[in-house]
Amino acid sequence: MKKSSPFTIFQNSQYTWLFASNISFFFAMQAQFALRAWLAFKMTDSEFSLGLMIFAIAVPMFFLSPFGGVMADRVNRRNLIMAGQFVAFAMDLVILTLLFTDNLEYWHLLSSSAVLGCAFPFIMPARNAIVVNVAGKSRLEHAMAINMGGVNIARFLGPAIAAFLIDFTGPSHAYLMGVSLFGVGLLLMTRVNSSVSSSGGNALSPVKSVMEGAMYMKKNRLVLMLLLFGLIPMFLAMPFQNLLVVFAEKVWQAGPRGFGYLSAAFGLGGVIGSFWVAMIRNTYKRIRRMMVSCLAFGVFLFFFSISPYFWLGLVLVFVANAGLNVFNTLNNTAIQLLIPDQVRGRISSFLMMSFSLPLLGTLPVSAVAEAYGAPFAVALASVLVILICLLFYIFSRDLRHMDESVKNARELV
Repeated sequence: MKKSSPFTIFQNSQYTWLFASNISFFFAMQAQFALRAWLAFKMTDSEFSLGLMIFAIAVPMFFLSPFGGVMADRVNRRNLIMAGQFVAFAMDLVILTLLFTDNLEYWHLLSSSAVLGCAFPFIMPARNAIVVNVAGKSRLEHAMAINMGGVNIARFLGPAIAAFLIDFTGPSHAYLMGVSLFGVGLLLMTRVNSSVSSSGGNALSPVKSVMEGAMYMKKNRLVLMLLLFGLIPMFLAMPFQNLLVVFAEKVWQAGPRGFGYLSAAFGLGGVIGSFWVAMIRNTYKRIRRMMVSCLAFGVFLFFFSISPYFWLGLVLVFVANAGLNVFNTLNNTAIQLLIPDQVRGRISSFLMMSFSLPLLGTLPVSAVAEAYGAPFAVALASVLVILICLLFYIFSRDLRHMDESVKNARELV
């Protein structure tokens, strides 16, 4: 029997509102990350200062993520997302005011980044968990792949448009765009119905709830392996996204417009990778596709780092990020299929580390980039990604037999 298009999920109006809110929020977030990186680099002319600002986001994000997961398993997930989005909106409104009044300094970016790092851990686990509530497990693979594709459209367009606006209108108007989209995302989220977890662990203390989630992973080795497999390569290689401004400004002397093209190529690769996963019919060759895509990411990233030509770099960063997003989408969907709803928020909070760890990795990679150059730092990280990917596959029997476990989990839906 012919399968329906994955895009029929938009017949679910709740998913449509959630998707629209996600797109607006992530468009703003990616645009603001790019703008903050550009402003910090222009203020300091230092790769390390750029890494320090990203590090200020990553530290609270990393340590608060487990507690954000506890909240996602205890309270109304939609309201938790809205509260976090409001904090992000208010904080960026402060930065916009300072920018328009010509009072913005580097320490403002640094301290506001730390506040954003406290808000994101409460947004992301609830956002991941609510996708399952809205779409259902039977449509989860399509829903998550389309959601990742939408996020990557935002990653593609957000930094690119922000960079072009810097070039044509200046950073203040570019920042205004991001703040406005944070507000739009907040309003769209009000159209999504309340969503409360089926968790029965509300009587536990927050620390015990975190430990309960950790014990679940200890007992379910495949889930633990998937989480680690997703986290470690990204810690080593994803910081290169934050060094795109360095490649544009120092390596290829392409300026803000070149930074926009690099950001666009990076994001467009992610869009293609995510939507390819949404379109594939046979999802039982997951581990083979994950390995090929992870290795492709490392290989093409290495050649990007040593490319002497800007336009060749655009092609290489496009293919590298396509591979990374095929890997991430397959990995994250497998985890969501394997876990029960009562721990979904807490496990999603560990998934959140796949976002915060790369940011933590930005500081050491930026330090290496400042000492030895961005091309050397990214090349070294890409080689480590390839080696770690191979080691995971060789030494984890659970990972090698993942397809059978995911198939069994889907048959229980």
